[in-house]
Amino acid sequence: MNERILELFEQTPETYVSGAEISRRLGVSRTAIWKHIEELRAEGYAFEAASRKGYRLISKPAKWQITELMNGMKTKVLGQKVHIYDEVDSTQTIAHKLVASGAPEGTIVLAERQTAGRGRMGRSWHSPAGKGIWLSLILTPRIPMYFMPQLTLLSAVALCRAIQKVCHVEIGIKWPNDLLIHGKKVSGILLESSGEDERLKYVIAGIGISVNLLEEDYPEELRSIATSLAIESGGKVSREGLVQAFLLEFEDMYALYLEKGFAPIRLLWEALSVTLKRPIRTSTPSGFIDGIADSLDNTGALTVITPNGERIKIYSGDIELK
Repeated sequence: MNERILELFEQTPETYVSGAEISRRLGVSRTAIWKHIEELRAEGYAFEAASRKGYRLISKPAKWQITELMNGMKTKVLGQKVHIYDEVDSTQTIAHKLVASGAPEGTIVLAERQTAGRGRMGRSWHSPAGKGIWLSLILTPRIPMYFMPQLTLLSAVALCRAIQKVCHVEIGIKWPNDLLIHGKKVSGILLESSGEDERLKYVIAGIGISVNLLEEDYPEELRSIATSLAIESGGKVSREGLVQAFLLEFEDMYALYLEKGFAPIRLLWEALSVTLKRPIRTSTPSGFIDGIADSLDNTGALTVITPNGERIKIYSGDIELK
């Protein structure tokens, strides 16, 4: 039915079609028409609705331009193998399958839309079609498993630097890996891994970036806490250009990390942080901890100084900026 509705709008471009006319021509109720219009909106189609006029198709979802993406890729390894899908449950799931079938380091998975995008701590990630970057990157670092949190912080640094260069917005990192603009989340990072004998076999870095979403693309409950690069920069952002910039930054950071260790990455992360030297609250199994976020340690843990002067290290979890 959705395809038939789109065909009808394409027959009358830039004009309104009333709900009654769509209902008559397709032989379904106006309630059903509204339902299908909402489904198409979820797929990235934009409609304008006007009283007594009906609906007008404004735009179709963007599609990844693979030639543009590959022609502008300046990396040596990352992004040299690309798998693009219209719709997946999660790019992370696809990436795990690709690793099992022998995909090399640097392979990336991109999707126009995720139906079950995964965030940290089991949360879902809002991933409408054609509006964002839903990406998974396969890595095979020869490092101990307990170093993986360092790669999470490295990912945040690379992405933050790429967004600064491409979009020219004031953006910072909330520990450990959320990117915020004016206090609202614009990107999240999820790393998943497999190891053997206490060493990593592979890591999959899942990157979700709200690129060209508009306010109406967000559910009501997310509008006060989430934003997009288009909203903050005032214009549409090239997804291909941002992926290219991110992978180049990541490749440089990754080479630096493998050669020099975590110390230079930690300094870069601290310079981009919106967490350090601020009051925070975090939840632990034994209750809430309040204090001042002081610094990162050599493992990537956050050191918090409590009101009584105690120094506590937080290795995982969420924090609230106060």
